[in-house]
Amino acid sequence: MSSEQGQQHPISIYLWIWGLLFVLSFFSYMVDYYNFEGYLRWSLILIFMFAKASLIIAFFMHMAWERVALIYAVITPPSLILLFLAIMLFESDYTQFTREVFFSTGS
Repeated sequence: MSSEQGQQHPISIYLWIWGLLFVLSFFSYMVDYYNFEGYLRWSLILIFMFAKASLIIAFFMHMAWERVALIYAVITPPSLILLFLAIMLFESDYTQFTREVFFSTGS
């Protein structure tokens, strides 16, 4: 009779993470409540979103206790996508600039 034993984590870790997610969600809602505008609003929303997603991935998907190779396998593709999006953002500014300079009607 073999009984499989899995890794057990104390419930207090999950309660702390749940509480932290609640606090981050509260701050995220406060961004809307206080009517922040422009880049401040979007950067705060993105910061809170990435913080909450990181906590969920690390603790509720058990990535905090996985091997480094598996963590890199999960984290690397989205990081590269964000890098390529940033490169495309800079390229789009250049493309828009050249279109305005060379294709303007000049009137």
